[in-house]
Amino acid sequence: MTVDEQLARVRRRAVDIVPEDALGERLRAGRPLRVKLGVDPTAPDIHLGHTIPLVMLREFQDLGHQAVLIIGDFTALIGDPSGRTTTRPVLAPAEIEANARTYTEQVFKILDPGRTEIRRNSEWLSGLSLRQVVELTAKTTVARMLERDDFRQRYGAGTAIGLHEFLYPLMQGYDSVVVRADVEIGGTDQTFNLLVGRDLQRDAGQPGQVAVVLPLLEGVDGVQKMSKSLGNHIGIAERPEEMYGKLMAISDDLMQRYHRLLSRSSREQLDAVRGGTVHPMDAKKALAAEIVTRFHGPEDAARAAQFFEERFQKRTAYRPTPVRLGTAAEVWVCQLMKDIGFASSTSEARRLVAQGAVRVDGRSIDVNYRFRPGQDRLLEVGRRRLAEVTVDERP
Repeated sequence: MTVDEQLARVRRRAVDIVPEDALGERLRAGRPLRVKLGVDPTAPDIHLGHTIPLVMLREFQDLGHQAVLIIGDFTALIGDPSGRTTTRPVLAPAEIEANARTYTEQVFKILDPGRTEIRRNSEWLSGLSLRQVVELTAKTTVARMLERDDFRQRYGAGTAIGLHEFLYPLMQGYDSVVVRADVEIGGTDQTFNLLVGRDLQRDAGQPGQVAVVLPLLEGVDGVQKMSKSLGNHIGIAERPEEMYGKLMAISDDLMQRYHRLLSRSSREQLDAVRGGTVHPMDAKKALAAEIVTRFHGPEDAARAAQFFEERFQKRTAYRPTPVRLGTAAEVWVCQLMKDIGFASSTSEARRLVAQGAVRVDGRSIDVNYRFRPGQDRLLEVGRRRLAEVTVDERP
């Protein structure tokens, strides 16, 4: 590809490229670029939100460049404060290690192993002396840190900011110095961190990396960024039926955004979805089939589609019990199960949820889940109890 064609490929998925002219200059140099992506193993599985930067990294690989994937096993001890309103809880080292192993297994569902260099930042960060840490902190100021939206908002609201959280952007930036990144990929919430890395590289006598900033993917709630801790995620290792069901349960508006950010369909097909010439149900089915095929294969995708149709459309397996609620307010799922007779007590409901026997619109939930009448519809307990929950709109 020409340089202009490569830039067009990157630009198509990016929100911003800082600075774009520097990326063009490096592409024109004709050497493979070192393209960095850092991921902290704070949860055991990769979800669809993670795949947006991973797909961008694969794009660079397909253009002939070297992917440098940083597993942030040391920075996970601090916890990335980006986009957070409170300090992250500290994870145990054993938990981080287990998650790191899962990440390194799952990334190759997307990346080319032959063009991927995997590094753990504990290789260099755990060996820094106190003097070196002090020297690193001297490269920025408190005022500069408070330019970050999340820090500024927390400071203005009187919400505590741990001193260790100020270290995170510096640690991430130091990673770029060590691996000599030409490009770093990250979401819009990472822009500050990416630019800190650029500053630290130039201070170290290196050309500053180019920041390729990507959009964030909302979770299935359509409100907050996809996150396992928020329970609004779709994991790439989830069962095909569960993945398919979650995608079918998203709103029509969110479906269009998912198509734009996740689908590999042609521009004409995406325009048809956005323009409304494709029925929303058909568009969801096409997206669900594409995503499940990507991570599980066409046979599993076909079985997941058949399962969804029989269970939730034709309902040939069993017919749901209609349940009408007098309010659209959220209700704790365990209380709802007790109220409609699907459990004798909330304690029994808790046990059923913990056993994985409870699903909402085809997706597994945790014990803290709050059923949202008007958004959530089908409550399934085991293989024999299914309720279709609607809101009674009568005065």
